[in-house]
Amino acid sequence: MAKNSTKEKEVKKNKKEKAPKQKVKKENYFVGIRKELEKVKWPSKAEVLKYTFATVVFVIILVIFFVLLNLVMSLIKGGF
Repeated sequence: MAKNSTKEKEVKKNKKEKAPKQKVKKENYFVGIRKELEKVKWPSKAEVLKYTFATVVFVIILVIFFVLLNLVMSLIKGGF
């Protein structure tokens, strides 16, 4: 057991001896956010409308599918 505790102490000592990281000047949080948002490729109004329309159509198709599925299951079960 003495060997284990010696090894553990050496490992802890080695961890502490690592060179400390240089302190980096911290940017203002909101300045960093602004820089990241400038990198984003924002969609145009036409693209937003196109994707919104596609989403609404897809949701309507799913609603129709599940209503029909419910109707078929009700008919199989024997009543509404």
